[in-house]
Amino acid sequence: MKIFLDMIGCRLNQAEIEGYANQFRAVGHSLTSDPASADLIVINTCTVTSAAASDSRQKIRQASRNGASQVIVTGCLATMNPSQINALPGVTQVISNFNKDDLVPTVLGIDPSIFTYTSIRRQPIPGTRLRTRAFIKVQDGCDNHCTYCITRLARGAGHSRPLQDILSDIHSALDGGSKEIVLTGVHLGSWGYDFVQPSCLSFLVREILASTSTPRLHLSSIEPWDIPADFFELWKNPRLCRHLHLPLQSGCAATLKRMARKISPKAYADLIHQARLAIPDVAITTDIITGFPGETLDEFTKSTKFIKEINFAGGHVFTYSPRPGTPASNMPDKIPFAVAKKRNALIRQMLQQSALAYRKKHMNQKLSVLIEKVSSQDDHLWQLSGLSDNYLRVHTTSPTPCWNQIVSIQVSGIEKHALQGEILNG
Repeated sequence: MKIFLDMIGCRLNQAEIEGYANQFRAVGHSLTSDPASADLIVINTCTVTSAAASDSRQKIRQASRNGASQVIVTGCLATMNPSQINALPGVTQVISNFNKDDLVPTVLGIDPSIFTYTSIRRQPIPGTRLRTRAFIKVQDGCDNHCTYCITRLARGAGHSRPLQDILSDIHSALDGGSKEIVLTGVHLGSWGYDFVQPSCLSFLVREILASTSTPRLHLSSIEPWDIPADFFELWKNPRLCRHLHLPLQSGCAATLKRMARKISPKAYADLIHQARLAIPDVAITTDIITGFPGETLDEFTKSTKFIKEINFAGGHVFTYSPRPGTPASNMPDKIPFAVAKKRNALIRQMLQQSALAYRKKHMNQKLSVLIEKVSSQDDHLWQLSGLSDNYLRVHTTSPTPCWNQIVSIQVSGIEKHALQGEILNG
């Protein structure tokens, strides 16, 4: 049977469909990059914003038009609105987040225990979901109570995967040729909190670096309040990528309090200062929400001032959209959507400027780059695109396609949102 896998949303959703890919392949099925040729389509949905929910529904409709005999839908939107998703044309089964770990055995009607004893080398998912980097799910669910967020309801309480299961997945990825491992979770920084003998993310990172040969280990989004004082000592190991994504959401203390975020602007700024002292040229990126209920002009002004002071290497900006079931959806003093969008544009412009300044710091420097994309030849040269260990997009050319190889590149210019350079021999 030919399987097509697709998703909307976070890196955790990507990690989950990579897990499905391995399981389908382990029992003899193949993956396809062409949904029109698929016998079965699996879509992992998102509902963190209205736009994400809309994109998820669009993908489901596209899947049904391709004529697959089975369209399986899972993820956060499917969990929060199962009847709505089940009613969409072509959908044959809806599997909630609370049952999604057994999605493949459920769909195929086989014993889940078969995968306990099955190990198979990772292969990148063909098509638009193809990734050289391997996304490894280490944790799911969340015990935070951010007032705007639906994910806690859609994913449930936080629960960590055992160390040995994580290491097994990483070895599978490395056996398949992966050069970078990306650890993902809803609340990544809480890994190990729920064990009988509690552990922590620092322990997990040390164990992975000690027990595997991964050339690169990358951490996805971490809540800033989960980072202990000695956390940045981990970066003494050069295999740990110099990129930290630390969601801020607002630079105003009053707004953060209504959001129920467990940090103040001052504590956040102190954390960033520690990170930059410990990790040379570290890229600090973030998430910001504009138009949160009660965000006055004064609050927004304080937020923009703080964001400018931090000087992020980039980030994502979201216009607040109320999610039914969250405390924020019932808060007074709603911000008009047009105002929230205007504020979004201002913050986005600020982050673009600081991101450009960060890229400019790397002019005439050497960067270690993992080549992720190879385009058609031009003048006998392949057009290559990859990511540095501090998460900078770099474009280059080569007479050979260096896909999934780590190369040293001398930066010589900036093009749009990427650096340009030449591969150094040796």
